[in-house]
Amino acid sequence: MDEDAISRQIVDSAIKVHTALGCGLLESVYETCLAHELTARGLGVRKQVVMPIQYEGVTLDAGYRLDLLICEKVVVEIKAVERMLPLYAAQLLTYLKLGGYKLGLLLNFNTVHLRDGIRRVAN
Repeated sequence: MDEDAISRQIVDSAIKVHTALGCGLLESVYETCLAHELTARGLGVRKQVVMPIQYEGVTLDAGYRLDLLICEKVVVEIKAVERMLPLYAAQLLTYLKLGGYKLGLLLNFNTVHLRDGIRRVAN
């Protein structure tokens, strides 16, 4: 499955989760429910994936974690914030570059309509 097909499944699943739960919950709740929904659809899901940093020829665990990595291809960062900051998209782009991934989705579940909280970021 290519990145676009995976991203369609992610968005559809996220909308299903948001419709069921609404807004106002913790990011970890949305992460857990979205991972469950994607797994039920047969997609490979890894949660809280360590993103090491290469510095001066040494691999370091700097505490960065991808919220979700779907099918080893698409990075999903989950937010539940009042307002999306440009910093969030910049961080996601950095994760894509560090991991060699092509596509990421930034999902803000703290919206009335989830479609208003979806940002696609490509490397």
